[in-house]
Amino acid sequence: MIKKTLRMTMLFDFFGSLLTEKQRDFCDLYYNEDLSLSEIAEEADISRQGVYDIITRAAKSLEEFENKTGAVQRWIETRVRLEQAGSLITQLIGLRETGIEGARLVNELNDLIKGIYELNGV
Repeated sequence: MIKKTLRMTMLFDFFGSLLTEKQRDFCDLYYNEDLSLSEIAEEADISRQGVYDIITRAAKSLEEFENKTGAVQRWIETRVRLEQAGSLITQLIGLRETGIEGARLVNELNDLIKGIYELNGV
């Protein structure tokens, strides 16, 4: 459940503005504020099933937006590559201080950066 909630939160962060106002509000309460369906239903003065239907439709829309754009997946892959690049930079700094040749790390870092550009269509 945590993994699904994290995914939905990310999708909501990327595409939430494309949802209807009610879908945005209910998703925010459910995924970000951790309110139950019953709590949202009581606050909105509708049935629990009504809240469930709205959140389910919103989740389906968010998944469709991601399937069409791949924006969240690209963001995740870019972040992983940037973390790898940061690690290589740290290693290079250490090598510079010890005077050891760092050409292999420089080439690896260059390849990572090229991959980031390709991933993002630059």
